[in-house]
Amino acid sequence: MSGELEAIDAPDRVLSDGFVRDVFYIALNCGKILLENGAETYRIEDTMARIADNYGIDNTQVFVTPTVIIFSMNDYALTQTVRIDERANNLEKIDSINNLSRRIAGGLPLRQAIDQLGTIHDTRIFPFWMVVLSGAIIGVSFLMLFEGVTVDIPAAVIAGAGGVFIMEGIQRYTKIKFFTEFFAAVFIAMAAILYAEYGPGQMLDTIVISSVMPLVPGVLITNAIREMIRGHLLAGVIKGAEAALTAIAIGAGVALVYMLL
Repeated sequence: MSGELEAIDAPDRVLSDGFVRDVFYIALNCGKILLENGAETYRIEDTMARIADNYGIDNTQVFVTPTVIIFSMNDYALTQTVRIDERANNLEKIDSINNLSRRIAGGLPLRQAIDQLGTIHDTRIFPFWMVVLSGAIIGVSFLMLFEGVTVDIPAAVIAGAGGVFIMEGIQRYTKIKFFTEFFAAVFIAMAAILYAEYGPGQMLDTIVISSVMPLVPGVLITNAIREMIRGHLLAGVIKGAEAALTAIAIGAGVALVYMLL
C-alpha cells in the first residue's frame, strides 16, 4: 500500500525568516546532541519533527543514520546535512534533551529554548578518573554476580580499571575503536593470567569475563535490536555490525593472550 502524496504548501508568512531559522537551529542541534550521545535514530527523528511542529512549522523531513543527520523544512527551502564523527553513550545528555523537548511542547519560548540548548551542550562529561573508577567498580560487581571469590577482587579492580584506562587513553589519539578495545582486552587477559599464575588468583575465567564487561557494547546491542524492531533497518544493521566488531576485538585480544601465555 502506497503512502499519501507529498503536499508542497506555500510557507506561512506569519513566521519570520529569523524565527524559522532559530527553530531549525534548535531542532537540528537537539538531534545532533542525541546522536552523538547514543540515542536511537527513531527517537532523534521524532524529537526533531516534534520540536519544529510545536513552533508551528510542519512539513519537515528528517533522515538519520548512526553517522549522518539530514533535516529539511520543505516549505522554507531549508536543508542541512550534519556528519557525526564521534559518538559516545551519555544518557544524561539524552535525558536533558528529552526534557527540553517536553518543555518546548509545554510552550517554552524560543529564546529560552536556545539558551537551555547551549547549557546542555556545554555540560561536562564525566572526568577521566571517574570513568576509570567505574571500570573497577563494574569489574568487581560482575565478579560477585558470577559468584567469584573474594581473593580475586584485586585482579578485577586492576584489570577492569586498567582496561578502561587503556581504551579511553588510546581513543584520544585514534578514532579506530577496534584497536582501542583490542588492546584493552589484551591488558585485561594479561593481568588476569598473571594474577592467577603468580598470585593468589583462583578463578581465571571469572576474572577475565568480569573485567571485560566495561568494554561490552550492551547499549549498542540493545539499540540495534530496538532499531530493527521499529523498522529502521539501516541503523539497526549498522549498529549490529559495530557491536559485532567490538565483540570480535574483545575476543581476539583475550584469545591472543591465552595462545601466547
